[in-house]
This record gives sequence, structure tokens and C-alpha cells, in this order.
Amino acid sequence: MTISISAVILAGGRATRMGGADKGLQRLHGKPLFQWIYERLRPQVAQVSVNANRNQADYAAAGLPVFADNMEGFQGPLSGILTALERSDTDFVLFVPCDSPFFPENLLEKLKSAVIFHSVSVAYAHDGEREHPTFCLMARSLKDKLAAYLASGERRMLHFMRQNGAVSVDFSENKQAFANINTFDELQQLNGQA
Repeated sequence: MTISISAVILAGGRATRMGGADKGLQRLHGKPLFQWIYERLRPQVAQVSVNANRNQADYAAAGLPVFADNMEGFQGPLSGILTALERSDTDFVLFVPCDSPFFPENLLEKLKSAVIFHSVSVAYAHDGEREHPTFCLMARSLKDKLAAYLASGERRMLHFMRQNGAVSVDFSENKQAFANINTFDELQQLNGQA
């Protein structure tokens, strides 16, 4: 079974724990976080774009297509996901948050295998202890269901995924790969490590 896949870096949040700074543009060892994500994605999938609700020119300067949520007012990651599904021309979209620069290099391979093996519309990462729904592969065909879900006032990612038969994929052999950078302190600690 052949499925077409594109990828989207989710950088559309408010980053409240970073005082509202645009998280994807914060620098780790001199390079914006989203650039780290892109360089990990590039060998896995050909078509990558960025979902950003601010500073779009800064993201676009990297040569990537950039788009904002269609819904106003920072409605959470599902809003960016819905917009991505609505504008996609691939069967599935791989989503990765902008603040986890060390995510697994086999992320797409494992999520894609799960989607095909289980014949499902969504697969997401699990590190053995915690679920990481923003690391997911989702079928474009879910866009109408997701639009209705958001229109009803719901915002919970895992709830939507479970409603639609999602499978979690075990990445416990690489648990530390899902570490994310939420604060300036965490970023400084990493920047202090050569």
C-alpha cells in the first residue's frame, strides 16, 4: 500500500511558559529550534511546511512554506492540524512540535507502519510512560470530523484521536528523544552543553 505523506512543524502556540516568546525561533547552539526539527524531518519526508501564527517571515526565510491557523485566537495544536489537513494534497500528514529537537529519526517509518498495519487514520508516539499526540501521522480524510470536533468547542487531542481509532506506537527504546524545551532555563541548560 502506497500512501503520500507531507510533514508540518507545529509552531503556532502561545509559548506561555516562555513568556510568550515564539518558541520555534529560540536558538539552540545558534540555530532556531524549528530548523533543528526541519533537518531531522528532511531525510524522512520530502514536503515540509510550518504552521506558525506569528513571525511568519522569519520561518519563511528558511525557504519553507508557512501558514497560520484558519481559526482565530490560538486555539491549540488541533487548530493548526486542521488547517494543515485542509490545505494538504497528500493522503497523510506527519506532525511534529517545534520544541523537541531530538525526536526519533525513524518517527515517520514507525508511524507509517502502524497506520498501514492497523488500517487506521491516526498513529501517534508513546515513549513507554507518556503519550505524545503532537507527534502523529494523520489522514487528510479526517479533516471534516476534526472541523466538527473543534466547532463543538472541544480541544483535547487524544480524545479526538481515540474517537477515530488511533493507535499509539511504542518508542520506549528512545524515550529521551521526546524531551521538549518549554522554558528559557531548559534552553539555557542545553545551550550550556557543548
